[in-house]
Amino acid sequence: MVSDKISFDASGAAALLKQAAIGTFAALRFYSRLPVPTLVVETQPFAAPNLNRLAPYAPLAGAIVGASGAIILALARALWLPPLVAAALALSAATLAAGGMHEDGLADLADGFGGATRERKLEIMRDSRLGAYGGMALVLSLLLRAAALAALAGEGAGVAVAALILAGAVSRACGLAPLALLDPARPDGAGASVGRLEPGAFWRSVGVALAVAAIVGLGVIGLGRSLLAFILAFAAALAAAAIGQKQIGGQTGDVAGAAQQLAEIACLCGLLIGVGAA
Repeated sequence: MVSDKISFDASGAAALLKQAAIGTFAALRFYSRLPVPTLVVETQPFAAPNLNRLAPYAPLAGAIVGASGAIILALARALWLPPLVAAALALSAATLAAGGMHEDGLADLADGFGGATRERKLEIMRDSRLGAYGGMALVLSLLLRAAALAALAGEGAGVAVAALILAGAVSRACGLAPLALLDPARPDGAGASVGRLEPGAFWRSVGVALAVAAIVGLGVIGLGRSLLAFILAFAAALAAAAIGQKQIGGQTGDVAGAAQQLAEIACLCGLLIGVGAA
């Protein structure tokens, strides 16, 4: 009986690892432009993404994207480059790895919400051209993240590396909040194709992100700082969802992208609260 139990546990663990690997690789293909190989166990590696299935693995994909920037930051600091330069290089690498998909959403939302009517706002958000509001939003997003990351790098490269991984994971889960809380604002587009994210899928994603925050907190940054950053990131995503509801009566892919960006900013800034106190 003991032998049977061990065999059952081993097979169950193998199945969980297989499922986690497939889900993480699928999420990476959706959330990044990284060259993700095809696993032997994947039956349909390039099938249309199902966000309800991908959601729990979004934080893991975000952590890997964050790690791509963390590697650059660690190398830059090893070469004694100043913290701000290292932070800018790290953010550049992470943004390239993600294909700038969330930055694009933030810019479109900033431009669109300057429209006079709901219909005009949705029309502007669909326009691929970058306007003044969108440009300012991108500059402010990059500036805030670079400044916060540089300050964290001042504590040590290990802290900044951990912060990038933490923010990458937490912000991807938080970026799903509008999709879980709001109905699509238009009958077509990315938001409509996803529909309303199932609550269970969303909360599993949040749970995975919270686990990453706890692990990083216990290992490097400090549990209290990590949990505070998580709470602030979640609050920022909820604020983005509330703004989307007020401005256009629902969610779009751009609202989700903006929620991720605001959550990442809040997460990085939250890690700095109290650090400069005398």
